[in-house]
Amino acid sequence: MSLTITRIYAAPREAVWRAWTEPAGIAAWWGKRGWSTPVESVTLDVRPGGAFRLLSIRATDGATMRQDAVYREVVAPERLVFESGGAIATVTLTDLGDGRTEMRFHTTAPVGETAAGGMNSAFDRLGELVDHPHQQGATA
Repeated sequence: MSLTITRIYAAPREAVWRAWTEPAGIAAWWGKRGWSTPVESVTLDVRPGGAFRLLSIRATDGATMRQDAVYREVVAPERLVFESGGAIATVTLTDLGDGRTEMRFHTTAPVGETAAGGMNSAFDRLGELVDHPHQQGATA
């Protein structure tokens, strides 16, 4: 089973790319609402073979969820491919013009309804961050 999520953001492709590839950017949106990702937990060595690591913390009880992956392909500012536990995730960013970007996220990981909902929540938070660049964070 795989999952594909497509979103269109009212932001330039470079802004969406930075939100995926800079520790402060990804910390601002990663995880579903009610979770946070401390920037000091983020390692993004954005190159083939580089580490993609972070830790998310649930606000209600302090439960944690670690993401450990390895970048397999990096084509700035349009494509990221990373692997975690044998599953592959691909992020493709397409410049639509007029300052808009299509993000297509595809994963080969077995994703249940709960996980898909969490990803959609995280991508909502990403949109809040990049669609309003004057705001320096997204709400948890």
